[in-house]
Amino acid sequence: MSTKLAIDYQALHHGAIVIDTHCDALGQVLEGTRRLGEQCDSGQFDIPRALAGGLTAELMAVFSDTERPETGAVQTLQYIDIFHEEIAAVSNLAIQATHADDIVQAKKLGKIALVLSMEGAEGLEGDISVLRIAYRLGLRVLGFTWDLRNRAADGVGESRTGGGLTNFGEKLVNECNRLGIVIDLAHLSPQGVQDVLGITTAPVVATHANSHALCNHPRNLSDKQLEEIAKTGGVVGVTAVPPFLDGNTQRSDISALLDHIEHIVSIMGEDGVGLGMDFDGVGAMRVVGIDDVSKLSNITRGLVERGYKADAIIKILGANFLRVFATVW
Repeated sequence: MSTKLAIDYQALHHGAIVIDTHCDALGQVLEGTRRLGEQCDSGQFDIPRALAGGLTAELMAVFSDTERPETGAVQTLQYIDIFHEEIAAVSNLAIQATHADDIVQAKKLGKIALVLSMEGAEGLEGDISVLRIAYRLGLRVLGFTWDLRNRAADGVGESRTGGGLTNFGEKLVNECNRLGIVIDLAHLSPQGVQDVLGITTAPVVATHANSHALCNHPRNLSDKQLEEIAKTGGVVGVTAVPPFLDGNTQRSDISALLDHIEHIVSIMGEDGVGLGMDFDGVGAMRVVGIDDVSKLSNITRGLVERGYKADAIIKILGANFLRVFATVW
């Protein structure tokens, strides 16, 4: 026998601005296996499923693969080119967002706002001018590392060194602050996180990370780090990656993700939490109930069932990240 919920979660979800802050689908599009505008049975993200899931905006990640023959800067341009080509091909369904107002406008138009982000500064090749060029082409969120070391910083996979930002990494923080690029702490080493927090004059985010207190994984953030991010006015996007939720290698229940939201809210407050699912970046791993972008309303349902008020849910779904974007961009 089903229990009547205190809030109509579907109406709440589809009426809200819903922002997800990490998606790796551009890599598959670049490989020629998928198109963003075509609904696909494989993978987790495409625009038809995003619209069905009530999504308003998605951060589309540029990723420089060291196993590809091209330089990082060339790969960056290839990703940016395919990003623009895909939006042009489905202009009736999607727009590029470079300002917070673009996301609000997309919601009014019933379209998806796509934001260009970068996962790891390998694609900059140690050159600030590449960052400025990428900004002019629409880059609005920069993660300094993937798991490994690059010219900007050490990632979490380099924990043996205890390293943080390089001199170039410090310059990146200052230039991101000046240009209006949101700094993403995901994948950074603990020292790198501390270094960024000590320099930045703008709110920072972690686009896809969870609570280390609940799951002892190096990609997760300690309560102290969460507190420091909150002091900047920043937001953490809770992510649907089973090893970061409860240590499972393939499947986790949605309740584990909701547990991480609750814990991070207890540390950062309801203004500090958002969504960063890592769509198409986790292989075959799945969180049951959030198999793809079309199922996002199940998170809203879970928050309603746990007694969250509508205002708090709206913040978690997207208003918190929208506030950061409006501040930085």
